[in-house]
Amino acid sequence: MGFLGSSGEETGRGGQSSRVGFKALIRRKQVDSANSSSSSSSSGHHQLAKELSVPHLISIGVGATIGAGVYILVGTVAREHSGPALAISFLIAGIAAALSAFCYAELASRCPSAGSAYHYSYICVGEGVAWLIGWALILEYTLGGSAVARGISPNLALLFGGNDRLPSFLARQTLPGLDIVVDPCAAILVLIVTALLCLGIKESIAAQAVVTGANVCAMMFVIIAGSYIGFKTGWVGYELPTGYFPYGVDGMLAGSATVFFAYIGFDAVASTAEEVKNPQRDLPLGIGLSLSLCCALYMMVSVVIVGLVPYYEMDPDTPISSAFAEHGMQWAAYVVSTGAVTALCSTLLGSLLPQPRILMAMSRDGLLPSFFADVNKKTQVPVKSTIVSGIGAACLAFFMDVSDLAGMVSVGTLFAFATVAVSVLILRYIPPNEVPLPSSLHESFDPLSLPIHTSADDVDGQYTENNSTKDSARPLLAKVDSSVDIPIIGSYLARRGYALNDKNRRKFAGWAILSTCVGALLLTYAATNLRLPSYVRYSVSGTGVFLLLSALVVLSCIDQDDARHSFGYTGGFTCPFVPLLPIVCILINTYLLINLGVGTWARVSVWLVIGVIVYIVYGRNHSTLRDAIYVSTEHAEKINNYSREVLV
Repeated sequence: MGFLGSSGEETGRGGQSSRVGFKALIRRKQVDSANSSSSSSSSGHHQLAKELSVPHLISIGVGATIGAGVYILVGTVAREHSGPALAISFLIAGIAAALSAFCYAELASRCPSAGSAYHYSYICVGEGVAWLIGWALILEYTLGGSAVARGISPNLALLFGGNDRLPSFLARQTLPGLDIVVDPCAAILVLIVTALLCLGIKESIAAQAVVTGANVCAMMFVIIAGSYIGFKTGWVGYELPTGYFPYGVDGMLAGSATVFFAYIGFDAVASTAEEVKNPQRDLPLGIGLSLSLCCALYMMVSVVIVGLVPYYEMDPDTPISSAFAEHGMQWAAYVVSTGAVTALCSTLLGSLLPQPRILMAMSRDGLLPSFFADVNKKTQVPVKSTIVSGIGAACLAFFMDVSDLAGMVSVGTLFAFATVAVSVLILRYIPPNEVPLPSSLHESFDPLSLPIHTSADDVDGQYTENNSTKDSARPLLAKVDSSVDIPIIGSYLARRGYALNDKNRRKFAGWAILSTCVGALLLTYAATNLRLPSYVRYSVSGTGVFLLLSALVVLSCIDQDDARHSFGYTGGFTCPFVPLLPIVCILINTYLLINLGVGTWARVSVWLVIGVIVYIVYGRNHSTLRDAIYVSTEHAEKINNYSREVLV
C-alpha cells in the first residue's frame, strides 16, 4: 500500500491473502467513518466517551507542554546561546512547532480516532512505519512519565525546606549494596495519576485543569511581578554593551533548536480525538490555541527574566528564583517552586494520558493482544491499558534514574512529527484509492458482482473501463481538449492541451515525496557531520538540496488529487501552504533527529529492534489486514450502502 508501488496483493475471492514480507509493511487501513461504528461493535470494541470540547483540549495541550523545564531552560539557553534575544528564540521555535501543529490539525480533523500519529501513518503510509511510530511513542510516554515523576520530589523538597524535611516514606533512599536510588514519591504519584485516569476522561481533565491553572497562575505572577521590578529598576538586562545578540544570529538559532523541545506535548491533544464531541471544529482549535498560549507564556517569561538580570549572571539551575532574590524577593522562590511542582504534575498527567490510547489503537488493529483494546463500559476509558502503562511507568520511576535516557523521549515525537508531515503530502497528492473490505463482507457480497480489486493497477484500470484505453497504455502526456477545465499542471502544457493522466501524476507525486524524505536526510546529515571531508559534505548537501527543491517544484506544478476532498471526515481544518509547509516541517524534524547524538540513537535502536521482533512474531500475523481484500473506494461505498440497506 506504499505511495510508490502497487498497493495490492494476490488475493482470492475466498479472502486468502499472500501478503507477506515487504507487502505486509505497506498495507494501509481505512479511515474510521460512519461505517466504523458497525465494524467496531461487531468486533467487540466499545467506543470511548465523547466528553471533550475546546477548553478541555486547551487544558490538555497546555498541561502536557509547559513542564518545569521552562523554569530552568530560560537560564541555560540565555547564558549559552541567545542572551537577551531569548524571546526571539522561543518565537522561532514556536513557529517551527506550529508547522507540525498545522499538519496534526488537518489529519486529526479528517481522521478523528485514537492513536494520533500512529493512526495517521497507518492510513497514509503503511503498517510498518505505523508500527515503528507506535512502538517509539510507547517508549516516549513511558520514559517521559517516569522522568517527570522523578523530578517532582526534589521540587517538593524545596517547598518543605530541604530533602531532610520530606516525610520518610516520600524521601529518596539508597538501597544498601545495590547503589540504586529509589524514589517512592515518584512511584506513588504515578499510581495516583493512573487511578485518576481510570475514573474517566471527564474527571481526569478536571484535575488537569486545576493543576494547569495553578501553573499558569505561577507564570503570570512571574510576568507581572517581574515587569513591575523591571520598570522600577530600568531593565538592566537589556542595557549591555554586548547588544541584543551577544552570540550572533547563529547563537539565537541554536537557542531555538534547544527550546523547541519545550513545545513538545501538543500532540497529546490529537491522541484524545475519539473523545472529542466535535472533532472537525474542536481539534484544530485545541491544538492551535494551546500552542499559541504556550508560546505567549514562554516569550513573556523570557522577556521579563532576561531584563531583570544580565544573561551572563543568571543562575543556570534556578534562574527565576535567583532573579527575584537579586531584588530582595526571596519569598518568590516558593511561588516558583509551586509552579514547578504543578507544572510537573500536569505534564505527568499529559504523559500518561495518551499511552493507553496508543496501546488501544494498536490492539484494535491486531498488532497487540486484544487485552489492550478493552474499554470499560462504565467509565468508557481503556482501563486495562491504563493500569498496565501506569504500573510500568511507576516501576521505572521508583527504581531508575531515567535522566540519562531523556534524549530517547524526543525520538518518538520527532519521528511522529516528520511522518505526519509526510502523511499530509500523501493525503493531498496520492490518497489511497482502495480500501480493505471488512472480513464479514468477503463472502456476503460476492453475489453482487461488484469488482473486487487486488491492486492499485486493477483499480486504475477499472476507473478507465469506459475509455478507449487504460492509463497504463496511455503516453506520459496525453492530448486533451483545451476547452475543458484542466488541473494545475503548468501553464505551458495547459495552453497546448497536454495534461498528465492520473496514474502518471500519482507516480510523479510519489517519487517527489520520496525525494523529499531522502533529500532532507542527506542535507541534515551532511550539514551537521563536521567529521566528513569538506568535498563529501558539500557534495552530499548539494544532492540533498537538489532533491528537496526538485520535489518542491514538482509538487507545486502538478495538481493535488481530487479525492482529497472526500478523504475521511470533511469540513475540517485544511493545512495551508502545501507542499512548502510539510516539506519544511520534514526538514526541521529530520535535523533535530540527526542532532540527538549517537548514544541516544544506539539506545533507541535496541528498543526498535525489540519492536521489530514483536511485530514479526505477533503483529504481522495477527493484523486485522492480514486477510483483507482491497476494493476501490467507489465500490467500497457501494458495498457499505448495500450493507446498510440489508441491515435496515
